[in-house]
Amino acid sequence: MTVPDGPILVVIPTFNERENVARIVPQVLEVQPAIHVLVVDDNSPDGTGEVAEALAVAHPGRIHVLHRPGKEGLRKAYIAGFRWALERDYGRICEMDADLSHRPEDLASILKASEDHPVVVGSRYVEGRVNVVNWPMSRLFISLFGSWYARTITRLPVRDATGGFNCFHRKVLESLDLGRIESNGYAFQIELKLRSWRAGFPLQEVPIVFFERGKGESKMSKRIVREAVWRVWRLRFMDLLGKL
Repeated sequence: MTVPDGPILVVIPTFNERENVARIVPQVLEVQPAIHVLVVDDNSPDGTGEVAEALAVAHPGRIHVLHRPGKEGLRKAYIAGFRWALERDYGRICEMDADLSHRPEDLASILKASEDHPVVVGSRYVEGRVNVVNWPMSRLFISLFGSWYARTITRLPVRDATGGFNCFHRKVLESLDLGRIESNGYAFQIELKLRSWRAGFPLQEVPIVFFERGKGESKMSKRIVREAVWRVWRLRFMDLLGKL
């Protein structure tokens, strides 16, 4: 498989990640010279957007900031980032959290795998291991059960269906009708993988190590978990009807 032409874009959604974004973005740039970063900020009241703008000034041409009017959820942030990338010449587009739970050194492994695979999934639960650090058992159980539940219902051929550390060739995102994606939170990541797979693109998992955030507050909520529980059934029925 030919590696797509053009630079690589890492899309990082933010909301109140002032301290974390100042640390993670420079580390991402160090992984490869071809990497650019797009910070998609939802008008964070803590000034995350201003920190990102300062980083963009310090790294002209490699850091970009997309300001959105308010907090509208992960789905809209990522879709805005994907559309921004597709309007430009990026060959590969990656998803990555701002809170340092995703390690830049694992991004190197994901990008290496993406040279031969159109969709690469950074997986916490591949090769018979659970690569999660500093999570309470309750959170780990929810995540493991959630991935098992999602892949059992949707038939997704991956161990980590809910993870958000992924990379897509440009042609994958171009083939999807991004406006038809309905899910948020964990369910957004499930739907994005499912639509990519059903569009004919195989999913390749590579192991990553996931760290619990050190600063700031988790965005996970009971509402996000509830949506993932019922949304996978809707995705399954849409798949059976050929409407994905």
